[in-house]
Amino acid sequence: MDPFELRKIGDTDIEVTCFGFGGASMGNMYTVAHDDAALTAIRSAYEAKVRYFDTAPMYGFGKSERLYGKVLKDQPRDSFVLSTKVGRLIVSGKPTPESEETCFVEIDDAYSIFDYSRDGVLRSLEESRKRLGFDKIDIVYIHDPDVNDCFKQALDEAFPTLAELKSQGVIGAIGAGMNQAEMLRDFAKNADFDCFLLAGRYTLLDQIALKELLPLCQQKNISIIIGGAYNSGILATGAVAGAHYNYEPAPPDIMEKTRNIEAVCTRFNVSMKAAALQFPFGHPTVVSNIPGVKTKERFEENLSLFTDPIPADFWAALKAEKLLVAEAPLPNCSNG
Repeated sequence: MDPFELRKIGDTDIEVTCFGFGGASMGNMYTVAHDDAALTAIRSAYEAKVRYFDTAPMYGFGKSERLYGKVLKDQPRDSFVLSTKVGRLIVSGKPTPESEETCFVEIDDAYSIFDYSRDGVLRSLEESRKRLGFDKIDIVYIHDPDVNDCFKQALDEAFPTLAELKSQGVIGAIGAGMNQAEMLRDFAKNADFDCFLLAGRYTLLDQIALKELLPLCQQKNISIIIGGAYNSGILATGAVAGAHYNYEPAPPDIMEKTRNIEAVCTRFNVSMKAAALQFPFGHPTVVSNIPGVKTKERFEENLSLFTDPIPADFWAALKAEKLLVAEAPLPNCSNG
């Protein structure tokens, strides 16, 4: 598939490349992202024609946004699409015992607090603009309102605030991003979102989003951006000791399913990483996949994986062995 094909976000004029750049790793996710290597990776992505860059205040408590700003400030603003998120405010100082536990390491001078109020959304965006160095933010996602059950406040306060900003031309599109399909489904039923960032719920290991969320998004023209295509790592590392799934050590059933997928990959000489990145594009709602990296080398590897040829027989074998649900539409072949 063409990683640089442009696909439209909902009913907006915004177009993103199928291969996007995820910013979570830039915030010291699990391990430190060294600034020079991270900046080189971002620069390499832009030079390679990646035109969609996603970040969030939470990613390293501002670090990811600042790194993006250092590179992208040198590029024409209308030459790329930039998204960030609201719902968490960054607080200077040492985390308190009540602070949210995160997977971002070796940052001891800042932490985040939840705030989906109107004032919180406006303050978050203003602070993101300063860290990024841009007034214009193309896509703004409501970030993880499921973590502390903030659905009502996100719908009643955060969404209307973003809708107002969109009507004023301050932002271009409204989204929500989280690691579950159910609350995104409820958002789709109750408000006019342009896109969702769906992390880990439409992958080789988990197709729960296919039951209700993706059909509803197709009906309402809500675009899907795929995050967490490796399910926090296991689809990249394989079923090795210490493999992560959903930000935690992978449980035995996931380890077994991964080993079974690996066996099919071996039989067809297919990279499991390539299959993980390409699989979601079988569904018509999916417009971009945004794997996160810390280095130029890892970015170049992901780019190569996007274009690896994968035979239709491989996908059929996954279905035959019930490793993919029967109704999952497949990339580059028929849906059957």
